[in-house]
Amino acid sequence: MGNFGSFIEKETLHILRDRRTMLVVLLIPVVLMTLFGFAISTEINNIDVAVVAPHRTESVRQAVERMASNPYCTFKGYIPSDEIDRVLRRGEAAAVAVFAADYDRIAAMPAPAEPAVQLIFDASNTNTAMSGAAYLQSILTGASTQASPVEMRLLYNPQMRSAYNFVPGIMGMIFILICALMTSVSIVREKENGTMEVLLVSPVRPMRIVLAKLVPYFMLSCINLATILLLAAYALDVPLSGSAGAIIAVSLLYLVLALALGLLISTIAEKQIVALIISAMLLMMPIVMLSGMLFPVENMPAVLQAISCIVPARWYIEAIRKLMIEGLPFAAVWREVLILLAMTVVFIVVSVKKFNDKLE
Repeated sequence: MGNFGSFIEKETLHILRDRRTMLVVLLIPVVLMTLFGFAISTEINNIDVAVVAPHRTESVRQAVERMASNPYCTFKGYIPSDEIDRVLRRGEAAAVAVFAADYDRIAAMPAPAEPAVQLIFDASNTNTAMSGAAYLQSILTGASTQASPVEMRLLYNPQMRSAYNFVPGIMGMIFILICALMTSVSIVREKENGTMEVLLVSPVRPMRIVLAKLVPYFMLSCINLATILLLAAYALDVPLSGSAGAIIAVSLLYLVLALALGLLISTIAEKQIVALIISAMLLMMPIVMLSGMLFPVENMPAVLQAISCIVPARWYIEAIRKLMIEGLPFAAVWREVLILLAMTVVFIVVSVKKFNDKLE
């Protein structure tokens, strides 16, 4: 254990002296969390609305005032009906609310056969159009004299904040980047420079040498885990509804899986550029596109849903969302944990076997 500890100390000092590596490992997670938490948002913060009202009755004025006083809407004024296309094309408004000429009569009907208000949206941005249309519809429904027959409740994320969705996804992506990408490049760099052979002839067993190179990145990832959880809780106001111990336990398992994946990549690649390409193609794109980080897995075609099952980040993100956002107990994520554990074992066994084969 003395020699093993010395190798860990050597690798740790080597990483600490490499300022570029430290910058990437410790600063990039903070930058990504800040970008996805604050800058990149799918929330509706402001909707520019113009109004077409042939007859500005008291009920129409009340409905317009309700929109204008809403902090997420900006009233752009009344326009004639023949100006709708021009206003939308020039970006002077994102939506136009067209009140029917007999709005009072239609709004007073218990089951109107025609709409009292028509919402016309600029749908060049489909996400904004769909979300904004639903939001404006809820405002106008509340302004109606008739009680709405539909009551909507939003659980776990009532403010519809995008940070609730992005934080688990960013955690899944960051840990793969730090553990798998950095460790694979580190080991391949030793092989490319010819220093791995020098290390392998030392009295320490080869696998202990490799593990000694992985331990510092595991420790750095633990620091990143603590940083991300603190940013999520105190900067982004994402609640840690579930057990902190369960969140940390699942995350540590995912870190070990990522380390094993990085070791597997290092046994395949002979040059650093090859390791980077493999990591970028096999890790980054599937994580972003198929893990559920940005797009729901349920909305994908059946073929892509099947492929997503082999993406480790999918199961980690699902588990973290259940623990962190929904506040479920550890027993609720037993399936995801078993899948991650099985993947970890497979990666370790395959990478060790291929590593030993190369030594022979």
